[in-house]
Amino acid sequence: MLEYKYMNMYMDGNRAGSTRMNDADSILFGANSTPVTNRGATPTAMTHEMHMVHVMGGVTENITAYAMIMAPAITMDHLRGPMNPAGSGTDFRTHNSGFGDLTLGALLGLYSDETNDIILNLAGSVPTGEIYRTTSIPTDGAMSQAMPYPMRLGSGTFNAKPGITWKHFTETGSYGVQFQTDLPIGRNYRGYSVSDEFRLNTWYSHVVSDQVSASLRVENLWRNQFGGADPDANNMVISTNVEAFRGGYWLNFGAGVATILNGHLLNVEFVPTLHQNLNGIQLETDWSLVASWSKSF
Repeated sequence: MLEYKYMNMYMDGNRAGSTRMNDADSILFGANSTPVTNRGATPTAMTHEMHMVHVMGGVTENITAYAMIMAPAITMDHLRGPMNPAGSGTDFRTHNSGFGDLTLGALLGLYSDETNDIILNLAGSVPTGEIYRTTSIPTDGAMSQAMPYPMRLGSGTFNAKPGITWKHFTETGSYGVQFQTDLPIGRNYRGYSVSDEFRLNTWYSHVVSDQVSASLRVENLWRNQFGGADPDANNMVISTNVEAFRGGYWLNFGAGVATILNGHLLNVEFVPTLHQNLNGIQLETDWSLVASWSKSF
């Protein structure tokens, strides 16, 4: 199978825990937080696009190997804070793009009958995404500084990504549960590790016609804070540099449609975030859009 998938995640406004904050409140929050932050700027919005090419091939009847190449494109808007040499209260935008981390894995069929499948996912990622780039845009050219954590293209570590999926099939559709993880191994060459990630998905897919199906999905997502610290990530400058202000809990709801046209599978899903409780202060996630094309051979 060959697949191309596009994802667009949109974030607008900050949230401390589960409390929504405007831009002025975000700067004020940083003046009294531990650690003090947002003195140079506060993030105001972010668009995280991801292009993915996914190749899968059957090794045996019960083993499928796969590889996924990722290419993120990240754009973040900001408002300058009181200690910014370019002047407080002015806007700026930064952008970063390139190749992300490469994922390699295998799907192992643990059990299968006429109505059920249990599949073990043994996967890991290779740190091919660049994690250290600098920019002088925040200070309008006055000084260069490292891109903050959410704008980096990879984890910088080898990550273990085990998971397990149960699927149940009926005459009119299917439903199931999937638990998936993303666990960094050690710390990267910049001295930090990204969040441990745990995703629990439940879904139902209903056959509308021979060519069309519709699906509903509920996702619980947990991430912890970063470990260690990049020595160039100045906590006081901006909250996206604060290792303790990474991670939290997100509850997402997905509604999707899939269709088969001449052997080509097209899929689109809209995923609004229903609830989130974030560590420290962070940009909140508003929604994601995922679209894909795939072809089996």
